[in-house]
Amino acid sequence: MTHRHCSVALIFAVLPALLLSRGVVRFGPAEEPRTGILGAFSEEIDRIEGMLTDPQDQTVMGMRFLTGKLNGRPVVVATSGVGKVNAAMVATLVIERFTPAEIIFTGIAGAIHPDLKPGDLVIGEKAAQHDLGNLTAEGFELRGMRNPVDWDRNPVYLEADARLLALAESAAGQLEFPKLRIGNDERLPRVVRGIVVTGDVFISSPAKKEELRKSMNASAVDMEGAAVAQICRQFKVPCLVIRGISDSADANARQQAGVYLGVAVRNSTQLVAEIARRLAASR
Repeated sequence: MTHRHCSVALIFAVLPALLLSRGVVRFGPAEEPRTGILGAFSEEIDRIEGMLTDPQDQTVMGMRFLTGKLNGRPVVVATSGVGKVNAAMVATLVIERFTPAEIIFTGIAGAIHPDLKPGDLVIGEKAAQHDLGNLTAEGFELRGMRNPVDWDRNPVYLEADARLLALAESAAGQLEFPKLRIGNDERLPRVVRGIVVTGDVFISSPAKKEELRKSMNASAVDMEGAAVAQICRQFKVPCLVIRGISDSADANARQQAGVYLGVAVRNSTQLVAEIARRLAASR
């Protein structure tokens, strides 16, 4: 082999590692379909990471991604950071670099519907951004933004993937969640379909809670879900938002979230894990 050929061979041998270190490698399709599972902060995703078999770290553009299998389903798991921009950024990286068959966004949310209590689960049949639209002298008008490819306008309410929605409902019907004591009451967590509304603000206001219930028929409020749903719609990736209720989105929201975060995450993780098992079985 000539010196030139040796040099070329060396370049091709080290190039993938060099590109990976700089965060520019695209991890191609897995041998089996892979599910992306995202949460905003570590407490929302640590339980899922702890359940993975054969976990392997990957770093893309400084962001950490963990691949492995969850109940037999190949997955890529990531913590996005709080807020719509962070969630959209990480969802885009997951889609572009790991080519998931679907994305599930999970974690905690505030209850908007009065019947929902900490520990309950909302399977998002729709997601919408409650702080996106036009503000005029007449008031605030919800509006979807145009996408940057063909300038078609996104709907205000982004519908969940029908297959994932049905799979989640079926999975929830077979799960048993531990009873939870709230004050003097002990109750079993409920799992409902509903509308998850998203905005870049933590809601701890009875007035805003009532406004979201009346104007958007919202069940729960978060800070990431609809942004991920918009990215998935843009890139034609099936998406589902699953939220465990941690608080009542009222004046005591932050205090409640501190108390019930663990149970909300536990229940949402249990449902996501069961969905993964069913996805693996349906291969």
